[in-house]
Amino acid sequence: MVLQVPLFRLQCGVNSYDWGKVGKDSAAAKFAAATPAEGFSIQEDKPYAELVGESKAKEFQGAVSGQETSDKKEDEEKNKKALQTLFTSLMQSKPEDVEQASKDLIAAAKKEGSDFAGGGGPSNTGKELADLVVRLDSQFPGDIGLFVLFFLNYVKLEVGEAMFLKADDIHAYLSGNIIECMAASDNVVRAGFTPKFKDVDTLTSMLTYSYAPIEEQKMNPVDYPYVTLNREAYSSGSAATLYDPPIEEFSVVKTDLKKKGAKATFEAIEGPSIFICTSGEGKISVGPKVEEIKTGYVYFVGSTAEVVLESEGEEFTTFKAFCELHGKEDADANSCPELSMTSHTSEAVVLRGRA
Repeated sequence: MVLQVPLFRLQCGVNSYDWGKVGKDSAAAKFAAATPAEGFSIQEDKPYAELVGESKAKEFQGAVSGQETSDKKEDEEKNKKALQTLFTSLMQSKPEDVEQASKDLIAAAKKEGSDFAGGGGPSNTGKELADLVVRLDSQFPGDIGLFVLFFLNYVKLEVGEAMFLKADDIHAYLSGNIIECMAASDNVVRAGFTPKFKDVDTLTSMLTYSYAPIEEQKMNPVDYPYVTLNREAYSSGSAATLYDPPIEEFSVVKTDLKKKGAKATFEAIEGPSIFICTSGEGKISVGPKVEEIKTGYVYFVGSTAEVVLESEGEEFTTFKAFCELHGKEDADANSCPELSMTSHTSEAVVLRGRA
């Protein structure tokens, strides 16, 4: 009996949501076109938001709906309770009150500029917040999300930065391209920046109301220890970087190969992986099987397989989402994470817990 080599190229579809970038401006659309389903072609007047399949790629030019993904002290608990009371009161506001208050908010943002919102806070200037409010109002006029954002940290991720988003914490994507990995789930409860139904009662009862400064929520990437780089990779400054969130479900490795012939050999692991190429082109191989991989291509790699990536140019970037199975109880249909590419002004990694 000949065992099949566990390397499979995936054909991914694409979701069209209003917040996606339009036509060929959408990385999600271009990625889908790289492995097109029958009859798929990019329409220049249509928004494309997520590359979906075993892997997803998201892209947004407008705010993505405020979403919540499900899965010490006395003073902290009091603060959380106060936040819950205030947030619930906001979410239960009458639409006509929100509409009028939003007009006053936009007027203040345009008038006050750098003095808006008390001149900002530790992480954002008043002008940044004023510009943000005006921009979001142009996308979702009079939306309650304009007020929800003041309960959240406004974060700008630079290339290579990452955040871990806990289950039951509210968040919204505002613009640009990101890579997103999440535990297998599709549970979404909407809060704002969406024409869809907002389940206020469920949302306000399930949030953690935890709070922390931005820097505490960003991840600290490290060199991935279970990869071997060849001479061409070392000499060109190539790297494999690990983003390891504080959960067991998954981790992500970003690999940058910066010279033709640069190779990265990944040791076998006890669990499946998904690779997505976000720039450049090269080869991916498992055992005797060698496949082409280039921008937009997505591959599934089975458990216990050594994987080799080789660059065919000066820039070859991939992301690998993987999970290691620690026992029989882990070996179920939900073991494999979902890997997403979402359009941001720069590449970043956002990691979400189980919902």
